[in-house]
Amino acid sequence: MLAVRFLILALGLLAGWVAGQAIPDAAEPSVTLVNTLSLMLAGLLLAVLLLPRVERLFGRWLARFEGWYAGLSPRTVAAATLGLVVALLLSVLLANLLRGLPFYSWVISLTVTLILAVFFVGYMTQHADTFGFLAAPQVRRKPGSKILDSNVIIDGRIVELSRTGFLEGELVVPAFVLRELQVLADHADAQKRTRGKRGLSVLEDLRELRPLRVEDWDDPNLSTVDDKLIRLARETGSKLVTNDSNLSKIAKLHGLHVLSIHEAAVALKPQLQAGEHLTVVITKSGQQAGQGVGYLDDGTMVVVEDGLRFRNRPTRVQVVNNVQTNVGRMIFARPDKDSPGKDPAGKDSAEKAGAEKDGDAA
Repeated sequence: MLAVRFLILALGLLAGWVAGQAIPDAAEPSVTLVNTLSLMLAGLLLAVLLLPRVERLFGRWLARFEGWYAGLSPRTVAAATLGLVVALLLSVLLANLLRGLPFYSWVISLTVTLILAVFFVGYMTQHADTFGFLAAPQVRRKPGSKILDSNVIIDGRIVELSRTGFLEGELVVPAFVLRELQVLADHADAQKRTRGKRGLSVLEDLRELRPLRVEDWDDPNLSTVDDKLIRLARETGSKLVTNDSNLSKIAKLHGLHVLSIHEAAVALKPQLQAGEHLTVVITKSGQQAGQGVGYLDDGTMVVVEDGLRFRNRPTRVQVVNNVQTNVGRMIFARPDKDSPGKDPAGKDSAEKAGAEKDGDAA
């Protein structure tokens, strides 16, 4: 905005100078100089008076232009500049060839230059990765730097992982990820607002544990956050930390190194072999008749065959098999032989057996 103000003031001075030159020369040169300076001062003062109105009139358009200009990547600017240079060189060559024609004029030369500029600038901008090699090389990040995705921030387990010292290297939070969390925190939906506020709180806790750098990078040509994360990780050579399985697959196809805290947590869960025993509380029924379902402390689902009769109480079961799924690990088990059960009438089998024993004694 400051540059625009100087431009308006300069236009006022220029208008005063042009008006001074248009006045017929006086007999004395000093009079002409005074008239020109007076008109330039008048033009400057008029520009000062009109400055607030011009700013209000073009302020919104200028803000959009500044946002667009600030979002341009160095590769895009380099590619556009190279395209314009190629267009100008070709226009000069074509102008020398067309100059011999009888109908040649500067209008034709200007038209040819504009057509070449539109074609080459547009084409090279679309392929900025290839034609943007003249851009200044970006500063390589510290070895082992890791870019955090929004879902892994909202998850929150990265704080505990950093506290234990297992997550090494520089942690990087892109500015567009911060904007995404801010949008969620200000969302009208209560659930999304809670997720956004949780993500911002996790970043505050994480910053207290270790250095956290905000990467002020963006590419307006990319519409989704996932595409921006992949591009940033490729350009900086960083690792991507995310719990999004789809983003993880796409990033691996691009040759990126992806770290998933969810996959690490699943991999670190204890491996229970067939025949081992454990105690679980049956909380609900399974898909099959009489099947019970319980959960371990780490959230692992345990499906107990004929276990519904032990509902809502600790039960000792024997592991039959464990299966790894996309959601996590599932354990299939059956009640241990020493576990008391319930008959259809609702009495414990142990109580029933004791009653029968008392009857026999009588």
